Amino acid sequence: MEKEQTDNQEQNQEISNTEEDTQKKKGSASETSEEVKELSPEDKIAELEDRLARTFAEMENQRRRFEKEKEDAFEYGGSSFAKEALSLIDNLERSKIVLESDDTLKNTDALKKTLEHLDIINKDLISIFSKNNIKPIESLNNKLDPNYHQAMIEIEDATKEPGTIVQEIQKGFTIKDRLLRPSLVGVAKKPSETDKKSEENKENLEKK
Repeated sequence: MEKEQTDNQEQNQEISNTEEDTQKKKGSASETSEEVKELSPEDKIAELEDRLARTFAEMENQRRRFEKEKEDAFEYGGSSFAKEALSLIDNLERSKIVLESDDTLKNTDALKKTLEHLDIINKDLISIFSKNNIKPIESLNNKLDPNYHQAMIEIEDATKEPGTIVQEIQKGFTIKDRLLRPSLVGVAKKPSETDKKSEENKENLEKK
């Protein structure tokens, strides 16, 4: 029995010593960590200066974004209104086409005077838009530019380079340096082999 008690006491003593060592190690690690976290006054000042510099940089970025948004609102704030107003020009063009297609009005003085007035109104509208930096896009006989033109149809034309605009379906406009709406256009493409043969046959028949 005495031997067992002695063994138990020794085991307890060993466990106690182990726990003390563990606590000492933890205490030592904690002290080391605190020493690492503790910054010198110079380091603290440098850290504060870095944070202050970052804050000023962020404030400057926000100021620039605000100035850019304000400038865009001033320069392009009327884009929605301008886009709606373009329907006036579209309606004038449609009215001209309808009148010119009316067989009962062809070659009449009334038609000529009406078309002249519509042209005057159209020119006045274009002039007003131009004064406000809203300008029509030149399309006919120019190469298709995806930034300003939207191809709606392809038209076979042997006299034009493929991709050349040969028809303007709806006029496009820019507002300052931005696209307000693209021009809807028809572009030239090479005639098919069948059409080429037909043209050749016609030419041969005409020669005969």
